[in-house]
Amino acid sequence: MTVHTTIDSPLGELLLVGERSATATGGTALVSLSVPGQKGGAVVQDGWSEDAEAFTEIVSQLRSYFDGELTRFDIECVEGGTEFQRRVWQALEAIPYGTTVSYGDIARQIGAPRTAVRSVGTAIGRNPLLVVRPCHRVIGATGALTGYAGGLERKERLLVHEGALRTT
Repeated sequence: MTVHTTIDSPLGELLLVGERSATATGGTALVSLSVPGQKGGAVVQDGWSEDAEAFTEIVSQLRSYFDGELTRFDIECVEGGTEFQRRVWQALEAIPYGTTVSYGDIARQIGAPRTAVRSVGTAIGRNPLLVVRPCHRVIGATGALTGYAGGLERKERLLVHEGALRTT
């Protein structure tokens, strides 16, 4: 059964979508975390149930993250995507809090050729779990903030929050 809720955050309203899970702490595995206006973001569908209580554990971890108390999420997520996307997303999950890597770094880490940087960027852009799967920690080779489905302003806010980017 698909459940959803929305919460306020420093990034604006977050839409959480999950599936009931007997193995997830709190009973819900996260399917999607998105923001309004997000390219490819989730939209509530007919047949989904609004259930804020189903997300108590997930919301607790998100609040701790935004309060600066949590640097790594421990949330069960529903696997999706292609095999290549899953390899890229797994590499995202390994990026330490407060650091950044380039798209080329991710390509090298997953054993993809240098020419696969665009494919890596596309896979990152299809990440359904903003914030939790930290695609905001991937920047251009020159250090420029590039590409973020939730908008570059949100990417910058997350990197400043984590101390990976200084404001001028």
